[in-house]
Amino acid sequence: MRPPAYLLFTAVVLLGGCAPSGPPLVSKYLMGEKVQLGKLSYTVFETQWMTQFGEGPMARVPQNRFFLVRFSAVNGGSDDVPVPNMTIQDDRGQVYEELSTGEGVPQWAGYLRKVKPADSVQGNALFDAPPGHYKLKLSDETITKAALIDIPLSFGAETPEVVAPGEKPGEKK
Repeated sequence: MRPPAYLLFTAVVLLGGCAPSGPPLVSKYLMGEKVQLGKLSYTVFETQWMTQFGEGPMARVPQNRFFLVRFSAVNGGSDDVPVPNMTIQDDRGQVYEELSTGEGVPQWAGYLRKVKPADSVQGNALFDAPPGHYKLKLSDETITKAALIDIPLSFGAETPEVVAPGEKPGEKK
């Protein structure tokens, strides 16, 4: 005796709902683009590599290099929301966690961050990693949605060409 067709249909629908859905989709962005994740809206402005914070014997020195990522996170919701910690991942898949202490870091955004409605947190997130090309992983307030920001290797602002009075750009005396 064969089961009725509606039972087979119900079993397929129920079992299909139990199948793993796989990892959440991760959106990819470039540095400077606005990233909307849940109630949070992120913008990553710039990065900076540092060899130490402070001077002399009291200087704070990293294992690799300090990597600062200047960002802003705006709460577009009606409740206070946490801003999850970030990670960076290199091209080989090595992941580096955000550091929890900001001693000596200029404009440190903090490690435990909570944002009020229509308010923002901005400043530097801190990592200890070797110089390289990275992707910064951001998450929404519930850590169910994620985005990757492509961060090219850069050691600071380019030095502009200085032109002496009476010279033309590109002309050397």
